[in-house]
Amino acid sequence: MLVTELSADEAGLPLTLLDGTDATPLLSPVEVAGLKLRNRLVMAPMTRQFSPDGVPGEDVAAYYARRAASLGLLITEGTYVDETAGGSREVPRFFGERQLAGWRNVAAAVHAEGGAIFPQLWHIGSQRRPGTGPFPDAPVISPSGISAAGDTVGEPATPAALEAVAASFARAAAAARDLGFDGVELHGAHGYLLDQFHWPHTNRRTDGYGGGVAGRVRFSAEVAAAVRDAVGPEFPVAFRFSQWKGGHYDARIAGDPAELEAFLAPLATAGVSIFHVSSRRYWLPAFDGSRRTLAGWTRHLTGLPVIAVGSVGVQAPFLGVSDDGKTQAERQRSLSLAPLVGLIERGEFDLVAMGRAVLADHAWAAKLADGQLSEIRLYDKSADSSLF
Repeated sequence: MLVTELSADEAGLPLTLLDGTDATPLLSPVEVAGLKLRNRLVMAPMTRQFSPDGVPGEDVAAYYARRAASLGLLITEGTYVDETAGGSREVPRFFGERQLAGWRNVAAAVHAEGGAIFPQLWHIGSQRRPGTGPFPDAPVISPSGISAAGDTVGEPATPAALEAVAASFARAAAAARDLGFDGVELHGAHGYLLDQFHWPHTNRRTDGYGGGVAGRVRFSAEVAAAVRDAVGPEFPVAFRFSQWKGGHYDARIAGDPAELEAFLAPLATAGVSIFHVSSRRYWLPAFDGSRRTLAGWTRHLTGLPVIAVGSVGVQAPFLGVSDDGKTQAERQRSLSLAPLVGLIERGEFDLVAMGRAVLADHAWAAKLADGQLSEIRLYDKSADSSLF
């Protein structure tokens, strides 16, 4: 059992990370989808924009390597899969000779520290403004040519355009395997391209890619199948999804467990081997009438390994209201790991991803393991401005 002798006065707020809870379930080795990991702690993907011309440099490799020294698995920031995928010149790309050479160095640096790493493969869809980015002439790809705000941003994607995007995901995944990565993650959450198909608000199609849940998940399943064909049967393929979207926190792609199963089953059949479930608050029930979280329902319905994420180890839930409108109890529960350990022991998920906590302190997991809670640097916005 992890024990600390610090009093609340000596340790300050970080002591509430444990509240007397045994953290061993988080820190013990685990095997997931054929990967042997030193613990259950994962670095969540976080867009950093420190890769000029889409090339991750030595500073990016060192940034990931520092966190690989104590975390079990790292999932990189989102990486553009092709010329249509995004509008920033500073976001890393997972295509191009120089870009892939940079990623090879990142994977090697992480492995030298004993960690495992997946690139997150990303396409932002209608969130890219026409004419922007390193490839301004590339078209905006989206299900229905509209943004989350309801604005027209282009024409609905043709089946041929969707086939080309699926092929881009597959090429990027095969490159990741060849570069020595341990798996890949497909970004199907937070209102980006794949998720724009999942959500009826942005998917108004009347063909086989729209309508009910089966139609709305069809493109994501086709992408997953193309990726699986490209990487072979054993290479881990994670799929990240969410109910909420940026600026639309009440959005739903599934209103009950039956709809969630209809969403998940085609993805699992297509070859997804890990689900990464993004909730704003990981501990909250997903549906009325049950205590089970969205991650818990995903594991229950698919039997596949699940990563949970959402306000782990931080003082306030992700994108919550201001501190003036938040009670101390809500803030403390978000910081405390007690609910997290309890949910793992109940079998709701296998791994837990952290974003802001490990952005602020690359040695977060090591300090937790050593009982150095008072040494943990808590997140504030200053952590966003560097690759420390």
